[in-house]
Amino acid sequence: MESLIAEEYESLRESVRALATKKIAPFAHEVDEQARFPQEAADALKAAGLFAAHVPAEFGGDGADALATVIIIEEVARVCGSSSLIPAVNKLGSVPLLIAGTTDQKKKYLPLLVKGQGFSYCLSESAAGSDAAAMTTKAVKDGDSWVITGSKKWISNAGESEFYTVLASTDPSKGSKGITAFIVEKSDTGVSFGAHEKKMGFRGSPTREVYFDSVHINDDRRLGEVGSGFALAMQTLDHTRITIAAQALGIAQGAFEVATAYAHERQQFGKPIFDFQGVQFMLADMAMGIAAARALTYQAAVKSERGEKDLTFFSAASKCFATDMAMKVTTDAVQVLGGYGYVSDFPVERMMRDAKLTQIYEGTNQVQRVVMARHLDDL
Repeated sequence: MESLIAEEYESLRESVRALATKKIAPFAHEVDEQARFPQEAADALKAAGLFAAHVPAEFGGDGADALATVIIIEEVARVCGSSSLIPAVNKLGSVPLLIAGTTDQKKKYLPLLVKGQGFSYCLSESAAGSDAAAMTTKAVKDGDSWVITGSKKWISNAGESEFYTVLASTDPSKGSKGITAFIVEKSDTGVSFGAHEKKMGFRGSPTREVYFDSVHINDDRRLGEVGSGFALAMQTLDHTRITIAAQALGIAQGAFEVATAYAHERQQFGKPIFDFQGVQFMLADMAMGIAAARALTYQAAVKSERGEKDLTFFSAASKCFATDMAMKVTTDAVQVLGGYGYVSDFPVERMMRDAKLTQIYEGTNQVQRVVMARHLDDL
């Protein structure tokens, strides 16, 4: 935990915060209102080397460790949740490649990712959400190639990303042990996308269904061994759930700052509403929850980097705790602002809508509690 106070991380935070404040925050409201991709954020992140900073230096990235990546996502989410999904989704989509990919695969795809060609993750389906092993998308061997048929639901940045990690059943009789991971390219014949989902929050991050109509790919697109895909998917989530915790942290921090500033400015009964104990207690609880979630999330990030045996527990715990905290903090922030909190003149209503999704995706918080319970012996 000594790394939590290392000067290099605080310097990184300052630089990302400055970039987010100057080049991302001014467009956050418009991105949400128009439900459009935050291209300004994508361009700024690319220019600063933050589009996929987690990629190792040998493949053109900055080699940011897990804690540095958390801080990047946290600071972007502080001003715009949708924009924070750019580095978060790029990590989610490419971690399977980093874990199980061959050197040739990494040399081919990771430099392109760093340059701005996004990488999404295709696991969930219409009838296979929390029960991901129930997927029906299939990959059938055809000589030296595979034919993928099916569809994936709720795919973040679908259509914007150029590359997709796709989990498909290669042997339905084996259940979760009959699932294999592949890299599919947007340009592959047979790949198409559904309509944009109309969402409560994260409106600037396109969420679409991805269709695979007899998509032929060579075996060199397979990630890992045949049948190892589900284990790879779960291993991936151990590392990337922490980025959702980071996202929730940033959203909560942004809402807390707006609420605190407003409480000092808003006058009622002849004094700032901050002087009323009821408001003070709300703000104190917000600050306490954020501080606790940050400590847990950073601890999980350090464990991710070190590959410690209790990572699965801490990854699930950080995601669950931080996102529940963010939902409470943003809801309370709306309450502090009263009527102004309920309209879009202030960003807290957007932050509240965004916070809700963090409790759901990459495993609902109910599932996180199941995961934690199954790994208590690792503590």
